[in-house]
Amino acid sequence: MSTETMEAVKMNETRKAQAQSASKIRMIASISMLSAIAAVLMLFEFPIVFIAPSFYKLDFSEVPVLIGAFAFGPIAGIAIELVKILLNLVMNGTLTFGVGELANFLIGCALVAPASIIYSVNKTRKGAVTGLVAGTAFMVVAGVLLNAFLLLPFYAQFMGGMDALIAVGTEMHASINSPISFALLLVAPFNLVKGILVSVITMLLYKRISRLIKGAAA
Repeated sequence: MSTETMEAVKMNETRKAQAQSASKIRMIASISMLSAIAAVLMLFEFPIVFIAPSFYKLDFSEVPVLIGAFAFGPIAGIAIELVKILLNLVMNGTLTFGVGELANFLIGCALVAPASIIYSVNKTRKGAVTGLVAGTAFMVVAGVLLNAFLLLPFYAQFMGGMDALIAVGTEMHASINSPISFALLLVAPFNLVKGILVSVITMLLYKRISRLIKGAAA
């Protein structure tokens, strides 16, 4: 191998290393930015009183999490979800000794992980839609289980007991008589609406934003 060829190979390797380094830096910066945006969006929450009690509040913080997960993969999405929760803890503290935040993280991952895994296998519009549908379904199931067996029993301690909490649900739906029926008839529809809204917004924004955060056409 001639000296000129060796120098050309070495130069190409150097350029590849520099490109990889720049890509990693861009990804870390993008994950940080999306985490911060998600944490801020958590502050703008509102109830959907015709679906669930007013203490269930909707926000759109999962949109930047999904955008990051679609752009950089499931692990990046979970990292953004985690940093979002931690930043919110710093800004707002916790009234639930971390229980609510843990549930929020798990429910968020139930949406983001399946959606981004499916999209990473099939990076098309159909793949994105399929992923978001699957993620929404997983989130609804996770929300029911976490509420019925963790959140509702925990919150009941501060609301006069489980009977008092169930009574709040019964006012909205006469069939509610237990934590599981509360979760199925109130929490599941709430998370379904949330999943649909978040998915629609993500589909509308992803392509435009991904070009900016990845520095190339997505």
